Amino acid sequence: MVRWVRYLSLAVIVAGYLWMHFRMGRWLAALPSVRRSPARRFGLWLFVGTMGGLLCLGLLLGLSPVARAVQPALWPAWVRTASFAWALLSLVSGCAVWLWRHTPDFDPQRRRLLRVAGGAALAAPVVATGFGMFVERGNLRVSEVDIPLRGLPRDLDGLRLVQLTDIHIGPFLSEKELARAVDMANELRPHLALVTGDFITALGDPLDACLYQLGRLKADAGVLGCLGNHEGYAGVESYTTRQSARRGIRILRHASVRLRFGRAALNLAGVDYQSFFEPYLRGAGAMVRKDSLNVLLSHNPDVFPVAARHGFDLTIAGHTHGGQVNFEIFRQSINVARFYTPYTYGLYRHGRAAAYVNRGIGTVGIPARIGAPPEIALIRLCAT
Repeated sequence: MVRWVRYLSLAVIVAGYLWMHFRMGRWLAALPSVRRSPARRFGLWLFVGTMGGLLCLGLLLGLSPVARAVQPALWPAWVRTASFAWALLSLVSGCAVWLWRHTPDFDPQRRRLLRVAGGAALAAPVVATGFGMFVERGNLRVSEVDIPLRGLPRDLDGLRLVQLTDIHIGPFLSEKELARAVDMANELRPHLALVTGDFITALGDPLDACLYQLGRLKADAGVLGCLGNHEGYAGVESYTTRQSARRGIRILRHASVRLRFGRAALNLAGVDYQSFFEPYLRGAGAMVRKDSLNVLLSHNPDVFPVAARHGFDLTIAGHTHGGQVNFEIFRQSINVARFYTPYTYGLYRHGRAAAYVNRGIGTVGIPARIGAPPEIALIRLCAT
């Protein structure tokens, strides 16, 4: 039932965008400068048809069961980016065109005002997207977070964990940029390095280059991690696990490892991406050890309440990109991640348990960040 609702929603979205593109094309074709030139009319309709087709292709391949086999040939990164960018710009420009067309002719001053507002509305997303692509997307920073935990053993007090997540290496995050992130992480001299999934976006992205750079991470107790949803979409979960091991990175797939720091033990567990179509963390309670501090690596953060009930003291996650495009209004964060999880970025509490959600390094969809700069997290455990 849920699957059919999903496909029906997709059909409505595609139909809505096609209708909007057609209506906008008809309006633009009626402009005097376009009407007088057959070549301009042909170019206009070719542009509208091409961009509408790219949007449909991106959405359909994103949910198609056979997409994994054809993605490298039919869905390169520029198609993905163009489809999402066109969707965003279509919404804004469609609203501006509607306002312009429905302004009463008998009020010239009001019409001029709305024309200016419509022009600003058309320009704003382009300017903001440009800033997010060329400025804030590359503004990688280190976020230092102290997490107090009740009953933390003395030998774990001050333990430093560095976390990298949501790398999405590819056309909009190069190997050189990832190498810089790894160098920044190594300068923090962590006791433990963690990577929490989404190394790539789609099949065909340079996964081996990503793992090579992550293999340069240095930490006293090693490098461990879990997989994200995009490894699953690309069908490379097993390959990523094997190649990571060759680079000295241990991927925990519904598994745990017990690490000793002095006389204290840290039980680190990891799970694959948890689909909201299935119960979260099924069987994960068996990985909890009562004689250790229990830390869970989960790509998506909405498992946090379930992890707390199972007995995990700390959950470390990513997935949301901090919303990637985030606006604060009346001290409330407004971003797309809020539609599917209340845990979008930062430190959260649930009873004695805590969770940290990292904004990640890369981007997905539109290659821009606004109000959600990329980060490397340095997590320090503290006794209360």
